[in-house]
Amino acid sequence: MTDYFSDREQGPMPRTEEIVSPVAWGGVVALIRSLITTGAFGARFPAHCPDGQGPIGTDEDSLSLAVLAEMPGLTWPLATTERVQDGFFSEMQACAPATLLVLDLIEFCYRSVGKPIQGSHHSFFGHYHLSFDIAEGKEAFRADINRIFSRNNLAYELGNAGQFVRLAPTVLRESLSSAILRTGDRVLDTMLQESRVKFLNPDPAIRRESLERLWDYWERLKSLEDPNNKRLSVESLLLKASPDTAFRTALDVEAQALTNIGNSFHIRHTEVSQTAVTDSVHIDYLFHRLYCMVQLLLTKRRVAP
Repeated sequence: MTDYFSDREQGPMPRTEEIVSPVAWGGVVALIRSLITTGAFGARFPAHCPDGQGPIGTDEDSLSLAVLAEMPGLTWPLATTERVQDGFFSEMQACAPATLLVLDLIEFCYRSVGKPIQGSHHSFFGHYHLSFDIAEGKEAFRADINRIFSRNNLAYELGNAGQFVRLAPTVLRESLSSAILRTGDRVLDTMLQESRVKFLNPDPAIRRESLERLWDYWERLKSLEDPNNKRLSVESLLLKASPDTAFRTALDVEAQALTNIGNSFHIRHTEVSQTAVTDSVHIDYLFHRLYCMVQLLLTKRRVAP
């Protein structure tokens, strides 16, 4: 990804924004329009030479029909402004579709793009016949999108497979990308991996599910040392985590607090008296808090004599 002078001097800005702004959306639309013009979507939606000698560009009509069929809620041409009425007056203002819709469109474009390579020139029609380097076109598109998102501080990254992942908060990013914590319990290991995957999903609803999975993991983890006696099992985990009495007491208080959070909020249970966790920052906080406890306990359990 190409960086800029400000990035080199000051470092990149934190990727914390979760809503695609009209400015970022404008950059995405500009990129898509340029790729239509160069014929890059002709890899999947080709406009053909009238003499039948192969692709010469992008069939924008076919592309637009496919986009509208798979992206309900979008309009074509892709709109970057809308008219806003205020009493007798109206004005055009910058706008952007819903963020998940933008991310879906970009993934669609990734599947459809290729780098156009000019072949023979057809002098009668004044065009070139095209072939496509699909891999290079996808990689260039991915780099361009990730640069737009980085410059606009968006917390999403288009991966090598053409699917978006949400970038975890900086303090959690290294932990989540490190080796998977293993317990020896296949069910536990699967639950933790499922929770990590859900937490990195761009969809806020799925990210809320990561809390549910992580708290279920927590309840099962507490019986790992002694399946028949959870209290003794927790004591054993905490003892391995810290032989120091004062710190172990602090861990015991935190363990109880985490259990209470899971029972009090709409995480593990669905009683009407419970409060749902909907704020994205709150989801990050709760996930980080419990994940740190889990990481500590498992790391110390692995090295304990």
